[in-house]
Amino acid sequence: MDNQIGQKLKDLIASGTSFGVAVGSDPTLDEMGAALSLYLMLKNAGKEVSIASPTDPIVEVSSLVGVDKVKKTLGGGSGGDLTVSFPYTEGEIEKVSYTQEEGFLNIIVKAGEGGLSFGEKDVKFTRGGGALDAVFVIGTPYLAEVDSLFDTENPDIKIINIDNKQENEGYGDVVLVASRLSSVSEGVADLALVLGLNIDADSAQNLLNGITYATGNFQNKNTSPLAFEMVSLLMKKGAVREVPESATKGISMMGQRDDRKFQNRNQPQNRNQSSQRQDGQRKSDIRQSRGGFEQKLQERVRQERDREARQGQQGNNPPGNKPQPQTQPRVSNQQDADVIGEAPIDWLAPKVYKGSSDV
Repeated sequence: MDNQIGQKLKDLIASGTSFGVAVGSDPTLDEMGAALSLYLMLKNAGKEVSIASPTDPIVEVSSLVGVDKVKKTLGGGSGGDLTVSFPYTEGEIEKVSYTQEEGFLNIIVKAGEGGLSFGEKDVKFTRGGGALDAVFVIGTPYLAEVDSLFDTENPDIKIINIDNKQENEGYGDVVLVASRLSSVSEGVADLALVLGLNIDADSAQNLLNGITYATGNFQNKNTSPLAFEMVSLLMKKGAVREVPESATKGISMMGQRDDRKFQNRNQPQNRNQSSQRQDGQRKSDIRQSRGGFEQKLQERVRQERDREARQGQQGNNPPGNKPQPQTQPRVSNQQDADVIGEAPIDWLAPKVYKGSSDV
């Protein structure tokens, strides 16, 4: 903020006594939070303050401190003016007069020949417009949105325009419009520091809620550095960060994704450890199998030698009987089958065994 503008606002607040805070129709949590915070801070400074909006506050802003103070018109002080407004069409009103009767002032609107086109429900009453020194219009790009709240054409009322929308038309005596801000609440918090206003716990909480809403719990890419700076200050003033349920779900899901990522990152190591254990077990099994195979092979060779020795003792084969080529050893029992099943390939190839004498 420019130093000259800051000093102008300081002088305005110091010299004035009655102020208004206005927001447009259906204000957001950010806009209403900023407006209520400024209302509370001006009250704490000993000023007469009123706050108003053309529409009733919605449920979304019901948790903000001071929301019950929002009215439909600004002013209401003892020195304020009362304005009676109603629709007017050229020629339908012949004259306006008044009478005094039993302590009441009666304003009489005499209809023309065609009669009046409006009814009682169309009549509006505005109190305090003339007594206001200045009105802070919060988060409202067009002045016409708040013309029902006070006399926007009264030159005696200074208008301070505070907004962050690009479409703001730049109205008012002091224009504080900065589209680089991610929220109106952070702008009001920064303004309070410049003006030396006391930010109590209630004002800080309203501003923090407004910033959190406008920035999507600080997840929006347009969240400004000033937002984080002001949040730090507001929490020091007593504000408590309230994380929305949707944000909590997002954090929970993010944690689950991180856990899965961590598990996936460790899976190669786990697979390596498992492979090492399997390789060790396989090598151990091979060693045991090899030892058993060699033992069985030696036993088989001994049996064959004994058989050859017995054939040598029996002498030559009888006439007409030729020695038959010996093929794969006959499997006599399961133990032999186990040996053959574990024998090398060349062991299973056909072999010819000869007796002790030639035929």
